[in-house]
Amino acid sequence: MTSIIQILLLILEIVWFVMIAHIIMSWLINFQVLNLRQPLVYQIWQGLNRLLEPIYQPIRRILPDTRPLDLAPLVALIAVFALRIILQNNLHTFS
Repeated sequence: MTSIIQILLLILEIVWFVMIAHIIMSWLINFQVLNLRQPLVYQIWQGLNRLLEPIYQPIRRILPDTRPLDLAPLVALIAVFALRIILQNNLHTFS
């Protein structure tokens, strides 16, 4: 059972890293440091959006509409972090 928890922790860590990359890339695009007309930037952006949209979409349905500011990535990031803390704190009960 411990190995399953460790695998879940690894998956959550990968999701956390991808979310951080998406958030930083969105800032760079909004501040016009990166340009979506560049093929590599566009492909990376589309890939990250396709990976994270299934996580963000249910959160966007629950949250109120704050049009210029998207709070779904922040809520998802906090949820992933909270899940990691819960799994790490209860790791000893499953061994």
